[in-house]
Amino acid sequence: MRVLVVGGSGFLGSEVCRRGVRAGFSVVGTYHSGSVGVPGVAQRRLDVTDRAAVRALVAQVRPDIVVATPYRYDDWTVTADGAAHVALAAGEVGARLVHLSSDALHGGRPTPYADDDRPSPINAYGAAKAAAETAVRAIDPGAALVRTSLILGEGSKQIELCRDALAGRAVLFTDEFRCPIDVGDLADAVLELACSSYAGVLNVAGADAVSRAELGLLVAERFGLDPAGLKTTTAVAAGVVRPSDVRLDSARAAGLLRTRLRGARELLA
Repeated sequence: MRVLVVGGSGFLGSEVCRRGVRAGFSVVGTYHSGSVGVPGVAQRRLDVTDRAAVRALVAQVRPDIVVATPYRYDDWTVTADGAAHVALAAGEVGARLVHLSSDALHGGRPTPYADDDRPSPINAYGAAKAAAETAVRAIDPGAALVRTSLILGEGSKQIELCRDALAGRAVLFTDEFRCPIDVGDLADAVLELACSSYAGVLNVAGADAVSRAELGLLVAERFGLDPAGLKTTTAVAAGVVRPSDVRLDSARAAGLLRTRLRGARELLA
């Protein structure tokens, strides 16, 4: 079975490539700059904002499965238009599509978000992720759309942010709650879904809801760092417009998947 990972040079994409090879798939990973860097993975350069290029590459590779992970935080054309281009190309060759979405498309509330809750974005990135989902669902109703949260693991930007905050180089918010997930757990879940017939949105996040500040303390404990230096504030005080309390209810995924979705406290114990 051939798997095309669009965004294969990214943190999650490279892990999907790695585990796909381990599972015996023929894996092709795309990159925009740099390289995929995973042994056994064929590499192709791709600009997802170029619809013709996306269609040409997918037609050439003719994958059975397409895993779409590309995004750029401040670029609508990559995050939204790119997702539509990939979905269109996957549909043209009859490939199974798994699209990676984000909890950032929710606005934040005191109660957890279910899989079927509609997007309620409050910033440009959230709106781009919501638009991407809308396009993918319109183009391919059979696609699986994975809403996930902060991704942890070796080399994670989230871990590095916590380290910076513990060293006084960054600030973590006490009023922003998420459900972090391990990059390996998420990659395994994505490949499971790719080999299933699940259609629609599925929350795939960790079991624990923690604030960014609490995540920083967990990182300090895990790596033996001094928690006294941790710099914290609130998103309100910092004037940051982004979702605050965004807890994903992943009960459906936990019942559907073999992969266990571990929480931050277990991961960083």
